[in-house]
Amino acid sequence: MSLPAEFHEIAKRVNNWGRWGADDEIGTLNLITDEVVREAAATVRSGRRVPLALPLRQDGVQSGLIPGRVNPLHAMVQINQELFGPGTVACSDDVVTMGLQAATHWDALTHVSHSGRLYNGRPATTITSHAGAEFGGIDKARHVVSRGVLLDVARALGTDRLDGSHAVTPEDLEAAEDLAGTRVRAGDVVLVRTGQIQVYLAGDREGYGYPSPGLSVRTPEWFHARDVAAVADDTLTFEIFPPEIEDLWLPVHALDLVEMGMLQGQNWNLEELSTACGESGRYAFLLSAMPEPFVGATGTPVAPVAVL
Repeated sequence: MSLPAEFHEIAKRVNNWGRWGADDEIGTLNLITDEVVREAAATVRSGRRVPLALPLRQDGVQSGLIPGRVNPLHAMVQINQELFGPGTVACSDDVVTMGLQAATHWDALTHVSHSGRLYNGRPATTITSHAGAEFGGIDKARHVVSRGVLLDVARALGTDRLDGSHAVTPEDLEAAEDLAGTRVRAGDVVLVRTGQIQVYLAGDREGYGYPSPGLSVRTPEWFHARDVAAVADDTLTFEIFPPEIEDLWLPVHALDLVEMGMLQGQNWNLEELSTACGESGRYAFLLSAMPEPFVGATGTPVAPVAVL
């Protein structure tokens, strides 16, 4: 089934192909300039550090809803082994097998395609089983440090967790912006809190993934208008799931990643950050969210930290 005309109309309005040149591979991360980072550093007042990543564990968020995306499988390959003979220093080593988007992660711009194309008009066939993403892999996003802004939509709407059928709209984002007392601006990384991560933290992996609140197909235009560098939220699917438009699956992914070239993240734990921002009355902070530079990968685990 082809994508509907409504999708293509939005795609034209948010399209960034060629904006930073025909060879660009990082999209809206170009908006994080040296000046943006200097201003982000100036938001630090107390030095309070808030981790935003879920623990990497075998009973993680993946329940089988997304085929092939496995939780981390951790194994020891050495335990107190004296590699250089008896009485020498002993070493312990371990290995992990996991889906790169298994837990708290960034999606690379190559994570999805539509109509045979990736961001900047590159062919989707440039992703291969041998090399992965030839163009726009997550390793190209070398540094993600900027001003972070928490848009606590759940709190702004007077609840601790949005209902599973709630599609987060531009109006919701603006209500959260009013609560935050700051305006989202060019180069910001926006964190959208729905409260959905609470379902996983309570032990219900299936209920966490489905049904789930998430971003509406209307939100990419809002992010485009504000020149946002990246967006992450506290859900498995990022956008509302099941979709708000029948049979239109992952349209927000396609608009953000393919058309706009905007990094997006999922499974971010924003609960402690919500408390910290509420206590301090400040919703903007220095955010460090460096991707693990897996060459050719279409996503990567990340351990973000907000510094207030």
